[in-house]
Amino acid sequence: MPPALVRYVRFVDALNRTVGRVVVWTIFLFLLLLLYASFSRTVLNVPLLWSVETAQFLLAAYFLLGGGWSLKADAHVRMDLLYSRWSPRGRAFADSLTAFCLFFYLAVMLLGGISSTHYAITYDQRNYSAWAPPLAPIKIVMVVGLVLIFLQATALFIRDLARWRGQPLPEDERT
Repeated sequence: MPPALVRYVRFVDALNRTVGRVVVWTIFLFLLLLLYASFSRTVLNVPLLWSVETAQFLLAAYFLLGGGWSLKADAHVRMDLLYSRWSPRGRAFADSLTAFCLFFYLAVMLLGGISSTHYAITYDQRNYSAWAPPLAPIKIVMVVGLVLIFLQATALFIRDLARWRGQPLPEDERT
């Protein structure tokens, strides 16, 4: 593989690993927020209008920004009927073929996300609720997460092509 592609794969792997290690802590913010909302509602008798929506936004950010890391760590769901019985080169060939479906899906999601983000920024779109938070921040996070997933999918495609050609790239064991 050309050195530029190897550098790209290493850079994207490191980027998603770093983002994933930071984002993994948002689950604790999510839990603390819901615990505080429960305490406020039951003990203090003060329901919080913003807690559930904020928790939803945190969980969306958690999944979207951590998507690249989970793709790199091979922690996503895969239906395995025959796949595990194939040789590493056979799996790499199958992965490189199915990558085009993933690229198409991510491209459509990314284009929709960019369009939706542009709309949210242009028209100051707000959620239809009593709190009515602006939707632009979570939509920006969505686009960033989709870009990270797309970059990681490209890096995996390059890695699979190298493995299929019999020249596997060195694996970075630090996920």
